[in-house]
Amino acid sequence: MKLLKLVPDDTNIKFLKWRVPFFVVSILLIAASWALVATKGLNYGVDFAGGLEVRATFTERSEAPVAQLRDDVEGLGYGSPVVQRFGEDNQVSIRVRLPDEVAADKDAAQAAANAVVDELQGNYPDFRLDGNDNVSGKVSGEFREDAVFALVAAMLAVALYIWIRFEWQFGVGALFALFHDVSLTLGMFALFQLEFSLQIIAAILAIIGYSLNDTIVVYDRIRENLKKYRKMPVPELLDLSVNETLARTVMTSLTLLVALLPLLLIGPASLFGLTAAITLGLFVGTYSSVYMASPLLIWMGVNSDSFVPEETVADKQERVARGEV
Repeated sequence: MKLLKLVPDDTNIKFLKWRVPFFVVSILLIAASWALVATKGLNYGVDFAGGLEVRATFTERSEAPVAQLRDDVEGLGYGSPVVQRFGEDNQVSIRVRLPDEVAADKDAAQAAANAVVDELQGNYPDFRLDGNDNVSGKVSGEFREDAVFALVAAMLAVALYIWIRFEWQFGVGALFALFHDVSLTLGMFALFQLEFSLQIIAAILAIIGYSLNDTIVVYDRIRENLKKYRKMPVPELLDLSVNETLARTVMTSLTLLVALLPLLLIGPASLFGLTAAITLGLFVGTYSSVYMASPLLIWMGVNSDSFVPEETVADKQERVARGEV
């Protein structure tokens, strides 16, 4: 039985030929992503924004009355709520930022949540409550700080690990690739205003893990080939290394994509953001391993002699003693 090969053994794609334009595009995408985060902001869920969130479905209509809902909740005196469709057109998420004195009191916060639900159930007979969450402003602030710390710590730990396993140039390349992946993910959430919650932090950490795994596979092959092909130009050696690992990369990506697409297309709305983030990370993580992590090795001066130990005085004396030239 002949095994299926999605990538032929003699594949020789000149990836690094286009390293400069692709790198420029990547830099522009990173800048655009952070510009979106700075201007549009992230659509924080209750985990990060604090307050209460009510998720509901209007069972007897095709579209939820978003404008009327906003007026109804605002009339309760809790300020202007954020009302958005959540999943289907007849499903909504209503987020209300509670006053500090209310948010600090668990009973008062729960009473506010009950007041919102009672008001909407009284106004709309087809209102079905799907979920009701309540997070204080203090807790949400701690969540944001912990999330940022987790992402930064994960990226630095990855860079340190690769530095120890390979060399510092590889650590810098991996760190920059991870920064690229995280930046583009945040940019997507800012652009489409998808809800940014603790689930998304978990997704970004998963992206970091996947991107790291792919980068290490490529770096390991590069290190082997640097020892094997001492006279080969570095760009050609990097192309060879990427092509030699391409079959593994394609198979891994397709296997993961098969599991993600059903969740993305027909999965529950509550998992859409998580699935969308990991799906994007699948592509940008593979891309960054080739066009971010690898080209940086060239620009940092890596060559076939970079990691060959220098001959010490003792080694030279021993070689002379053996009569070696």
